Amino acid sequence: MSITTKLRIENDRLALVPTLRRLEGVHIRVVPQGNTVPGATLFPFFIDYEDQSAVEDALDDDPTVERYEVVDQTDVTGIYYISHTPEAKLISPIVTEANGFMVDTETTERGWLVRLLLPDRHALDTVWTYANSHDIAVDIIEVYGNDDPGGERSYGLTEAQQTALEAAYEAGYFNEPRDVSLNEMAEELGLSSTAMSGRLRRGMRNLLSTTLARNEEDDRARTQ
Repeated sequence: MSITTKLRIENDRLALVPTLRRLEGVHIRVVPQGNTVPGATLFPFFIDYEDQSAVEDALDDDPTVERYEVVDQTDVTGIYYISHTPEAKLISPIVTEANGFMVDTETTERGWLVRLLLPDRHALDTVWTYANSHDIAVDIIEVYGNDDPGGERSYGLTEAQQTALEAAYEAGYFNEPRDVSLNEMAEELGLSSTAMSGRLRRGMRNLLSTTLARNEEDDRARTQ
């Protein structure tokens, strides 16, 4: 079953993050395009900032930017074709390798918020594993199953994290006192205790981050 997922990703060398952190209040968005030319290296970005000359100064100094071309520009917005240096960290290659598609990509305060269309949960695990192996911090905000008219929600968990949390819960790992140890849980799933601990810790973090953020959104909606 295909899924749609929203991720928040952060790293100092993600594409255009140095520009993002230099220009307070700047908003950058990837412009969707249908370019299928093999070897294409220039990609369109929409940049919204009050001073476009400051944007170009930042792009000139950005170690993730190899070169750029101005396509269209006003006093406060611009569309730029930008190519990245080899030092820039990207998740788009692994998304493509996993047969996925980047639907929306825009900046947050310190990184990028991306919405991906992926063929299944295994593809999400592949993207998540790649990001972590390249020191890219990932928060899975939400996951929807596209075959479910109601939008199946998995509360920001990867398949591996959900399996670990469900197994731990059913075995009584979260009881007080615990009915099973971490080592026993790890052995049951064929993992090391370190890997099991990491999946539980990251799964709980994603679960809390997603549910707490949703509760805040609900509270704001009720007060409007």
